[in-house]
This record gives sequence, C-alpha cells and structure tokens, in this order.
Amino acid sequence: MVGEMWSHLGSTMGTLMLVYTVFTQFFPHHLQASFEKYFNRIVRFAYPYVEITFDEFTGERMKRSEAYSRIKSYLSDKSTASAKRLKADVVEDSQSPVLSMDYNEEITDEFQGVKVWWSANRIQKLQLTVHKRHRELITQSYISHVMMEGKEIATEKRQRKLYSNNPSQNWYGYRRSKWSNVLFEHPATFDTLAMDAKLKEEIKNDLIKFSKGKDYYARIGKAWKRGYLLYGPPGTGKSSMIAAMANLLDYDVYDLELTAVKENTELRRLLLDTSSKSIIVIEDIDCSIDLTGQREKKKEKDGNEDEPSDPVTKRVKEEEKNESKVTLSGLLNCIDGLWSSCGGERIIVFTTNYVEKLDPALIRRGRMDKHIELSYCCFDAFKVFAKNYLEIDSHSLFGEIESLLGETNMTPADVAENLMPKSDYDDVETCLKRLVEAIKDAKEEAKKKAEDEAQKEQSGKDDKEVKENGVALEAAEVKENGVAH
Repeated sequence: MVGEMWSHLGSTMGTLMLVYTVFTQFFPHHLQASFEKYFNRIVRFAYPYVEITFDEFTGERMKRSEAYSRIKSYLSDKSTASAKRLKADVVEDSQSPVLSMDYNEEITDEFQGVKVWWSANRIQKLQLTVHKRHRELITQSYISHVMMEGKEIATEKRQRKLYSNNPSQNWYGYRRSKWSNVLFEHPATFDTLAMDAKLKEEIKNDLIKFSKGKDYYARIGKAWKRGYLLYGPPGTGKSSMIAAMANLLDYDVYDLELTAVKENTELRRLLLDTSSKSIIVIEDIDCSIDLTGQREKKKEKDGNEDEPSDPVTKRVKEEEKNESKVTLSGLLNCIDGLWSSCGGERIIVFTTNYVEKLDPALIRRGRMDKHIELSYCCFDAFKVFAKNYLEIDSHSLFGEIESLLGETNMTPADVAENLMPKSDYDDVETCLKRLVEAIKDAKEEAKKKAEDEAQKEQSGKDDKEVKENGVALEAAEVKENGVAH
C-alpha cells in the first residue's frame, strides 16, 4: 500500500511538472499572468494567514530600510535563543557581531497571546506571518511595538561616533555620504573635568533635564533641541567639555566645519542628515562668520578688476569663487528656524575665544540657551587636576598654589601640563614645585606686560601732548609775526 501511494504521488508530481513546463513555454505571458492572478485568489481564499514583507533596501539610492534594521535588531536576541541556524554580521555601529536567523530559517514570537512567525530569505527580505483573524492587532499595535523595541535595542548596542562633514562633491556615488565618521573614544568625563564644582553640577543637571524632556518640549510647542555657547581663552577646556557632555548623555558628535560648506542649501541638507541623540559642534564660530564677511568684501572689491591672464592667478581666483557662501541668516534659519524642528533630541554647541565678536542675533536665548564661560584655572579646578594627575587630595603646597592662582591668570591646559610627570623620577613634590614656579613666572610676565603697556600708553600721551604744545606754540608764533608785520 505504501509503495503504491508513493508511486501514485510520483506520477502525479511528474504530470504536474509536465503541465507547468508546457504552460510556461507555450502559453502567452498575458494568459500566464491572468492564470496566476485567479490562482492566487483561490489560494488566498483557502489560506488562513496574512503575510507582510519588509525589504532590506529602499528605492532611495539603495539605502538600507530603517524598518528592516529595527526589525533585525528586535529579532537578534530571539534568534540567538531559538533559531537552529544563525548568521553573524559585523555591523559598523555595533560593539559586537550581530546574530540573526539564517536564510530560510523561521522563529516564532508572541504578542498579547497571539503567535506570529518571522522568516528570512536570500533576496533581502523579512517576512511576518500571522493568522488573518489577528490582522488588526498586528498591523496597528505589534509592528509599532517591534519598531520601538528594535530602535531601543540598536541604541543600546551601538558604538558612538565622531562625524565630520565631507565636501559636497563627495556626497554621491557608491558608498559616498555627507558625513565621515570614526569611533568616539574620548576619555573626558565630568569627573575628570577641571572647573568650578558648582558650575559643573549645574551643567550636568541641565543636560540630564534636557535628555528627559521629550514630552515637556512637545507640550510647550518647542523643537527638542538646546543650544550651548562655550566661550573663554584658548586652553580653558572647551573641547573637553564637549566630550564630557557626549559621554554623559551617550550622544554622537557631529563636528561641522562651516568653511567646507558651499551654501545655505548644503548646510540644511547636512543638518537634516544628522541623527537624534547627537551634539552638533561648530568650533570657533567667530572665525567662520568673519571669514564669510571678509570674502563678501573681497569679492565686491575685486569685482571691478580685469580677468587675470596669469594661469596661476586665474586658478586662485577660481578657487576663491568656490569658497563657502554660508550666511549668518542661513545659519540662524538652520539652528532656530523652521528647519530646526526636523529631528529631535539634538544639542547645538558653539565655541569661541572672543564672545564679544559674535553677532547678538546668533547668541540670543532660544538659539544659544545656556552661555558657559570657561575661564582661567581656579583652585577647585586645580584640586581636580591634582587628584587625576598625582592622586592626592592635599599637600603642604596647596595653600601657596591657591594664593598664586587667585592672583594670576593661568589656563587649565598650562596647569595640567606642569602637573604631569615628565619622567619616572618626577614625584608629587617635584610636580607641585614646578607648577608653583610656572605660576610665579606667569605672574612676573603679566606684571612686566602690564608695565610695558602702561609705559607705552604714557609715551603715547606724552607724544600727543608735545605735538599739541608744538602746534599751539607754532600758532602763537604765527599770530605774533602777523601782528608785528
């Protein structure tokens, strides 16, 4: 009986294969399409399941689908736990290889008591299968649940990046992008940051409050972003502050070089291509804005000049024409206009050494919400350095150092350099004495500079007085001579 059954099955399969071959070779394509359409209707009528397919790539220059990436992250743990055949992928922004189910493998998931099946195939697709009576629950709730969970899992597993913007000519082509990136591994934290303890705690609280403020910003009708202006002399720790902010919040950092951006449109496209949970940094903003203004003046001045015949000069002129045309109004529109609302949970940081040079419109509240002055090293900052560099909390020289720092302007970078041991023979005493001598030298240098400036100012006053007296005497002599005549 079993042999006869297999014999009939084999002959039936052979007949079906022959019919299918004749059908595909001799029937017109439009008849084949009509047959497949009606055949699928019959199958769907008898088939009690709904199938939803998620493609890996979208039509936008074969960009990987965000939905596909989130689903893959969501299924990674479930695949590890239940799938018999796994596939390991080295993902660029993940700390370890991502495990997923292999091709033609299937795993099950459960949501509110409903069982679903996930499967993968070799044509870059994930397929979700569920009984049709649960269609509404799956389409309205389950898929959204998978997307949210997948995003959180991907965020937890990712490695943070430091991005820099590419020139616009590198935005297109295979594997080209607007931003280049490296792993962000800066060790600075608020614990190692040398600054006033009260100000440090204030900044930390402000950052944490912002990171938890999604619902609050939506309620008050503001884009979920915050601006920080870091200003102070060179060497006061502005870059270290940015790194500490990123490490505290676990955010990516986008280092935006304005001079590499040709125009306002490119600037908007760059900012739209940044991700949430990120810090967008524009360092030395006063230099970038000033450069734009100088170029405009130069172009107006050179506009009347004849076309140079020298090829070298001509090439230089052409390069000047290709320089950035980003304007202040364009920058303001991106950080605080309508375009600023395209994406949330972003912090914008400007740094400058000369805050007085900045346009008031650029740093007003709402654009740069918090202004942070990073000034010369105070005693609180020195104690952090002493703890980090020398592993001490107190010393007999601390009193003298506190007094000297109160009288002398020395940047945190200079203090740190003097405290750092230069050889294996440098002990705590050596490093502290070196710092004391450096502060004294800086004090004497500042005193001498002040005396020279005072002397120069006095000399200028004397020259002016002599000149005025000379003019007065000459005028009086002319007048007397005129009377005499």
